[in-house]
Amino acid sequence: MSLDKNLFQQPSNKLLAALPASDYEHLVPHLKLVKLPVQQILYEAAEPITQVYFPDKSVVSIVTTMEDGSTAEVGIVSNEGMVGIPVILGDNTTTTTAFVQVAGAAMQINADVLRNEFNRGGAIQTLLLCYVQAVYSELAQGAACNRLHTLEERLARWLLTVSDRLESEDFPLTQEFISQMLGVRRSGVTVAASTLSRAGMIRYQRGHISILNREDLEATSCECYQVIQNEFARLLGFLPSNRARKFF
Repeated sequence: MSLDKNLFQQPSNKLLAALPASDYEHLVPHLKLVKLPVQQILYEAAEPITQVYFPDKSVVSIVTTMEDGSTAEVGIVSNEGMVGIPVILGDNTTTTTAFVQVAGAAMQINADVLRNEFNRGGAIQTLLLCYVQAVYSELAQGAACNRLHTLEERLARWLLTVSDRLESEDFPLTQEFISQMLGVRRSGVTVAASTLSRAGMIRYQRGHISILNREDLEATSCECYQVIQNEFARLLGFLPSNRARKFF
């Protein structure tokens, strides 16, 4: 995969793009454009976070692992956000693991450098704190969703979220991986995916999913999808699925 150097001039990561030009230019000397191959671990639970990532069109899953080895996705990050939130919250470790779900690229910055820039205050601090609040809202809504909504509704919401973050209606995902991310058995994902497929909303074939009817998929999804979209727009001035507009 070749890396587009133009990303430094026009960052596709929406947090970086939302910064005032002067603040972004101040960060540029510290940013490094890197490849993110699938399954690459960006940080481990209980291990120091030394690098922070602002993804391009890669998708990173934030997962919790139980004692028996089972996993559940608690967050998803792509070009709307950053990987390494604990760094700006006064610590550099967490109970979760971050790994690449869909390969792509990212802007990488040393954790200490970003922390120092954040502590200077100003636009970057305001923006990143608003992002943290948006993520908090997403996690809270997700917890309620997992408790109250059907697997079919949750799967529809999750597929829409991945599609938004990749800005594509077609992406590689296996049912086994989806089951791990949703914290359910693969057989349950198979049934839910078959229901969506028979209704003409998606097509699943050989580890690839295509969204065929987005309007119906949004109608099938629970209200949590729109709640999260609205909160990102309110706090950051952009939707996770649309091009960023300047926050300041």
